[in-house]
Order: sequence, then C-alpha cells, then structure tokens
Amino acid sequence: MTDNRLARQLAFLTEIDRAKTVLRQTLLCDRSRRENDAEHSWHLAMCASVLAEYAPPGVDLGRVLTMALVHDLVEIDAGDTFAYDEAGNATKEARERAAADRIYAMLPAEQGAYYRALWEEFDAMETPDARFAAACDRLQPFLNNLATGGHTWKLGHVRLSQVKRRIEPVCGLAPALRAFVEENLRDAVARGWLIDA
Repeated sequence: MTDNRLARQLAFLTEIDRAKTVLRQTLLCDRSRRENDAEHSWHLAMCASVLAEYAPPGVDLGRVLTMALVHDLVEIDAGDTFAYDEAGNATKEARERAAADRIYAMLPAEQGAYYRALWEEFDAMETPDARFAAACDRLQPFLNNLATGGHTWKLGHVRLSQVKRRIEPVCGLAPALRAFVEENLRDAVARGWLIDA
C-alpha cells in the first residue's frame, strides 16, 4: 500500500500520459503524422539542451528542461491552441488556467506549486530561464515547418509578419540564429509557404 503522497504522485504521472493524445497542428519532420504534446515537449527539451551554449548568461538549464516538460501539460484539458488562431488564443488563457488548477493540484501541495510556478514563469517570459525556454519552444515548430514544406503555415494561411513576431525570441539568442531565421523566412516566402504580408 502506498502513502498518500506517493499515491498522488503516481496518479499525476498516470494522468500526464494523456499528453501523448493531444495532437498539435505541427507535422513530424517525416510528414507521416501530426506531432503530439509529449513529443513536442521532448523535442523542446532536446532543443534547449543542444542549444544551451546560446542561452543568456546565468540560465539554469535544469529549470529550463523542467519548464519544457511541464509547459504544455495544461493542454490535456485545454487542448492545443494553434499559435496563429486568433479566436482560439482569445480564450486560451482562461482554459489553461482552469486546467492548471486541476492538473497541478493532483500533486502534493509543494510539488504542485513548484510545477505550476514554472508553468506560469514560462508563460510570462520575463526571466532569462523562461525567455530561453520560450525561444526553444518557438524554434522547434519553425524547424518542423521548414522540414515539411511550411505545412502549418500553409494550413493556417499564416503571414510573414505573424511568424516574425512569433520567432523574435529566437533571433535574440545569437547572431547566427537570427541569420538562420531570416534566411529561411525569405526562402519560405519565395516558396509560397508564407504570405508576404
């Protein structure tokens, strides 16, 4: 028989398995199917680990990796909101807060508070850790779009100006990343993947 603390932790771990069923608009790079939230979180964590040398001084990679793992758990209840869906984004905050209330409360109080605080920090993008995590979160689907012929950009009739705003946190990390983004945005417009507006 498990004690209450362990029982709550195990129930939480079982519950978050549902992240594997939350489909995103993003295709896998091989174009075989849509990515799920668990795959996105893993890829985001790997992105942060691989690109850690571009993080601002003092960034705590351990905290960033944990943010990557918890940042989309709320989508178990709230669903994934496409980054360029204006109507969906209008209700996103309320849906995700309600989900956070339920999901993080499954854990023992101090653990739930810790993960929820990391989720809130990630969303606010005010600390160096959160800004680096958010930059990696923006880069990961950008890379997938490049690998899939702009799949989600074309699907959502996305404009160049929208992607520039969304990807800006990546451009601030390093001149080489800015050059990479700018070159690929020009190419995406030339290929018709993005609307030049």
